Formats: sequence, structure tokens, C-alpha cells
Amino acid sequence: MSSDLSPLIKPERQPLMDAHIHFEMYEANERTAIIQDMREHSIEAMIAVSKDLESSQENRKLAKSNPGFLYPAFGYHPEQNVPSEDELQLLLQWMEDHTAEMIAVGEVGLPYYSRLEATEQGKSFDLEPHIQLLELMLQFAKKHNKPVVLHAVYDDADRVCDLLEQYEIKKAHFHWFKGSATTIARMAESGYYVSFTPDILYEEEIIDLARVYPTDQVMVETDGPWPFEGPFSGQTTHPKMVNDAAAAWANIRGIPLEEARKVLYDNTRRFYGLT
Repeated sequence: MSSDLSPLIKPERQPLMDAHIHFEMYEANERTAIIQDMREHSIEAMIAVSKDLESSQENRKLAKSNPGFLYPAFGYHPEQNVPSEDELQLLLQWMEDHTAEMIAVGEVGLPYYSRLEATEQGKSFDLEPHIQLLELMLQFAKKHNKPVVLHAVYDDADRVCDLLEQYEIKKAHFHWFKGSATTIARMAESGYYVSFTPDILYEEEIIDLARVYPTDQVMVETDGPWPFEGPFSGQTTHPKMVNDAAAAWANIRGIPLEEARKVLYDNTRRFYGLT
């Protein structure tokens, strides 16, 4: 009687991608550690979004140093003061000069939280300059046929949907989205994508969204280095946390884990034109 004593080989997991991370905001030693850890945690690549010209330039450098691991998006984050005209023109010209190196326009959108804070403090808030800035970014995306990575939640999402339709933008990714059932239905019908952060493990609003949003229009992200609560409290946000988000989504939708991981992976690559 013979027996096979060869060691059992653990099958490799279906890889994932972190669909939204502020990679340039990590310390240099943290960035090095993350890149070194990615394969161990079955993370194939990251979409590195930018918040201004300086961060766009830094993400470009990081992407050139880590080809295949990091895909940069260039833009201007809305939860900050609108840039001066000179600053804006510098950014737009720089984006023109490096269009071939950017995977998307982002992170762009509207300043929901800044406006909410101003309102709570009894201060006025002029939204119009932010809308004009977003329009310029959408015009750029349309001109160069680039996907758009959006920060737009609650009522702002409907304003943004109006602009996406106006500028005929089809590929829109609403990251860490929250909104009404009506807005969710509108976004889904329009073919826009959403992505789930690790708070899908403990935020009922996000769990509810995961239950209803089309399975072929979803991704996972960390928005790192933004910190999370629940089981992640006190931890430095790492792209490996998309594994937890993927497992939670699989459980919510009743999909076998490896099948769910493949869906999320394929969705991300398809949306960002990496297929």
C-alpha cells in the first residue's frame, strides 16, 4: 500500500485591487512596506488618487517606481479651498502634459462635508466655484476619454449625476458612496460604479447599499490612510483590508468568496481599462 506524502499546496487566492487609495499620503517607510506586502495579501495593484498638483506629481513618481502595482489618477479633491486661477491652470496644463500616464481624473467632486461644517457653524458657503471646478475636470475627462473618480455623497450625488449627463461621462466611480434610494437607483441605471471600504463590516448604511447595488458595478477600496473603526480600530489602514471588505460583500450577497473576489477584481480592471 502506497501513500502520497507530498505536502499539501494551498491554492492561491484570486487577487484583488484597491480601487481608491491616497498612497502619497503615507510615510515613505509605510509605502515601502505596503508594496512589499501586497503579493502576500493577494493585492495585485492600487488606484492612487490625487488631491492637488503636488500630490498628482508625487503619485506619478510613485507609479513610475512601482509599475504594475500603482496606477495614478490626477485631480483636485473637493474638500478643500478652490485653487486660484493660476494654480488651476498649472494643474490642468500638467494633467495635459501627463495624460498618457493617468488612469483616471480624480479625486474630484463636491464638498459635502466642508459645506456641512460651515452650515453647522453658521457660516456661509459658496458652492458655485466648486461646481465650476468640477465642470472643468469633467470637460478634461470627456476630452481625453478618462474615467472619473468622484467624491459625491447624499444630495451632492444628484448634482454630480446631472453634470455627468451634461458632459456625457459614462465611466464614473463614486467612492465610499452614501445616498438616498432614489439616487442609488439613478446611479445604478446610469451604469456608474461604487466601491466599498472596510466599513462595510459595520456600517448599516453601507451594508444596505451592498445588498442592492448591481454586482457588476461594484469594487473594493480602502481610501487609505483614512482610519476605520469596528474591527479595524487603532490599525493603520492597509490595502490588505480590501480582503475583509470583499469577504463582507460576498457574505451580504450570498456569493462564494472566490467567486466574489473574481467579480470585484474583474469589475475594477474593466472600469479602469486594464483588461
